[in-house]
Amino acid sequence: MEKEDLDIPNDELMDHLDLLVDGKLKRAAVMLFYRKPGRIITGSYVKIGKFGEGSDLQYQDTVEGSLFNIADKVIDLIYTKYLKAKVTYEHDVRVETYPFPREGVREAIYNALGHNNYAASIPIQIRIEDDAMYISNNCILPKNWTVDTLMKPHKSEPFNPSIAHVFYRAGYIEAWGRGIQKICEACQELGTLEPEYRVLGDDITVKFFALESAKISESKNPKHQGDVLEDKILDELWRDPRLNQKELAEILGTSVPSIQRAMSKMKDDGCIVRKGGKRFGYWEIHE
Repeated sequence: MEKEDLDIPNDELMDHLDLLVDGKLKRAAVMLFYRKPGRIITGSYVKIGKFGEGSDLQYQDTVEGSLFNIADKVIDLIYTKYLKAKVTYEHDVRVETYPFPREGVREAIYNALGHNNYAASIPIQIRIEDDAMYISNNCILPKNWTVDTLMKPHKSEPFNPSIAHVFYRAGYIEAWGRGIQKICEACQELGTLEPEYRVLGDDITVKFFALESAKISESKNPKHQGDVLEDKILDELWRDPRLNQKELAEILGTSVPSIQRAMSKMKDDGCIVRKGGKRFGYWEIHE
């Protein structure tokens, strides 16, 4: 949809998107546009957790809001806070490689948001480990569909047609039932294994396998934890050298004092240098 398509009264826009019945909003309209849909439909949020071995939950986030806000927030959060890119250089050009294909993960999350059975009041859950990422949602598949059906070319039969229609109009998804095919192609392009799908009752889970060459092991030895945090700070400053310490702490899921200690050491080592004032300054990286 173009910008001018949206420059109309809200009720007219809702009507164009088939989100009105007898002048009243459908539940899909609430899910898509209302900032606090949980007041009406519980479980309409996404949980993200970073896990170590077994049940070791290291940190987590809950992302709430309209489906449009959730869709964008979840992707950004995963690739700024939960994953770290392996950095290489090709002819002096910095190349970042993440262990999971961003476009494939994006497609899987959009699928989960569009096909989730919100009546079950169960949030979409994303479990991230060093070796794998799991995206799970409650969904009632069409009659006689199996995992084999999903993995082969199939027609599009969205569980929430109104939500799927608006996601399609917004350019988030396409309408040919090619979502899983696009996910597999993204994995192939990255060079990792194709994802695995599992259906257990009304729960469907897609498992992404990490690209071995892009995995970054973080030592549990306290002597090396500072180096890991320093590497993460450097990665973020490469992306945006104007980040302050509070913003870095929020992105990396740690405390401001931890960021301050790490950056103080980095300055003493000559790794980073502050240029300009507190308000308009930036960090210069010396490798």
